[in-house]
Amino acid sequence: MLNPSAVESVCHVSAALARSDALVIDGDTHITDVARLPEPWRQKYAEDPHYYHGRPNSAEDLIGEMDLCGVDMALCWQDPASTFYGDDCDGNAEALLAANRYVFEAARRYPDRILPAGWTDPKACGVANAIRIAEICVCEFGFFVVKMNPAQNGYPIDSPAVAAVVERIVELGAVPAFHFGADSPYTPASGLERLLDNHPGHPFLGVHMGGGGASYEGGESLAHEARELGLRRPQLRYILSTKRDTHMERDILTYQKAGLPFSENLFCGSDAPYGRVAWNFGGFRAMLRTLEVRYPDHFGSAATANLLGRNLARFALEGLRNLLHTHGIPETACR
Repeated sequence: MLNPSAVESVCHVSAALARSDALVIDGDTHITDVARLPEPWRQKYAEDPHYYHGRPNSAEDLIGEMDLCGVDMALCWQDPASTFYGDDCDGNAEALLAANRYVFEAARRYPDRILPAGWTDPKACGVANAIRIAEICVCEFGFFVVKMNPAQNGYPIDSPAVAAVVERIVELGAVPAFHFGADSPYTPASGLERLLDNHPGHPFLGVHMGGGGASYEGGESLAHEARELGLRRPQLRYILSTKRDTHMERDILTYQKAGLPFSENLFCGSDAPYGRVAWNFGGFRAMLRTLEVRYPDHFGSAATANLLGRNLARFALEGLRNLLHTHGIPETACR
């Protein structure tokens, strides 16, 4: 059952999403409570101004860059490079839970800017703890989506542990999300499809759509497999982030030509702080302008607005309403 803080979060975020039909939303960002970084990472963050892989980004850092480049909202998860694990599953679970709590608190401070999302990990935290974290993310924080990262955390996307956690996320009325890239052998398209088979019709979210920092050789085949999987399974939505621009252009064109519902199933993202919001959204805007010119029968200002934010806004609103419905809470609770 959603507790009052979760309902409040759902209502605040829903109101922000419904406030405009032309929101620009970054669909993939990571934030960190930099004030609570443990040593020596806090010292490195304070003393090294240069970029290093996964350099932490606070909610305020992210919003500052969003302001500079015309991005209204961002879907935010915790930053795995700033959540430090040890050998103890319970300790790892508490570290990950604290990182999720920071996302929740950031969304409470900035409900018009932060679209909060959860993260769990059945390998580092153990299955029972991973399920508990998912339950807290949904029932206490009001997150409509909970993510796992098989690639970097080293477990198969369709393992029994993942299947058990996905089962619980679906029962809670939330959306399972995955890092889905060619940067490791753990997230093949066939594995993701097996999870979809277990939950026909339930929405899933694939972050990176087969990219995810992959090499050109590794990313080439999965880019095609990911594109075709989404066209077979309209329940699967994708965030276009950390992926070759040429593959993303083809994804966008193919899904736009396929029509509904596929043209609403792609969302743009930066993967900040692993990518820059300004660079990525400058690129997305320019790419979409060229598609409007080259393919006027399939592209116009409406298609561009959908890809830059309206698709994700609709998806998130649907997910937040489903949370209320699953837990027996009328939508009038948000009025």
